[in-house]
Amino acid sequence: MLETAPFVLTFKLAFLTTLLLLLLGIPLAYWLAFSRYRVKFIAEAIVSLPLVLPPTVLGFYLLLLLSPENTFGRFLDEYFDIRLVFTFPGLVIASVIYSLPFMVQPLKSGFASVPQAWLDAAHTLGKSHWIILRRVLLPNMKNAFLTGSVLTFAHTVGEFGVILMVGGNIPGETRVVSVAIYNEVEAMNYAQANQYSLLLVGFSFLVLAVTYYVNRQKSLLLTYD
Repeated sequence: MLETAPFVLTFKLAFLTTLLLLLLGIPLAYWLAFSRYRVKFIAEAIVSLPLVLPPTVLGFYLLLLLSPENTFGRFLDEYFDIRLVFTFPGLVIASVIYSLPFMVQPLKSGFASVPQAWLDAAHTLGKSHWIILRRVLLPNMKNAFLTGSVLTFAHTVGEFGVILMVGGNIPGETRVVSVAIYNEVEAMNYAQANQYSLLLVGFSFLVLAVTYYVNRQKSLLLTYD
């Protein structure tokens, strides 16, 4: 029989990661979409790095960074009594970094899709950048919010390499579904691994299908309007 704890932990991690990336992704995507700094391409490359970097590489360096054996991890441990390696908060930090482009890229595209004429009109009326963001940009990029949130959530549910490196395999603490599948395969319990895997496949397909359907319906409504 499948354990429910890995599923609870997985969806908790995905929810927190998505929420944090919404808060962090909006200002970052806004800056990337509208900044005119020449070195902006460096920031864009850093944000997109998790798309091409092997998860184990990212997880390895996060493990080194957060470990109490190294400077930053020791600083957190000695002065704040915080240990992030092999803990759920450490998983959240690793997931936020690893899923960053899945939230920022759709939001950046959403900001860029708002007609420049609308922004120019708002500037002409003397509106501040904050008012333009809140009343012009954000209400007109709902599809970007939906796409970024769904991709981030689904991507976090399927994470493995970064999770295993930073969080390990602690039952009830860091053992998410992807790690549970790895355990079953290691134990040659393929039937159990198949059950976990089928549930993840079904969930991922359902989430993506609903997202594409909603986006398609919104596009049709805009076309008819």
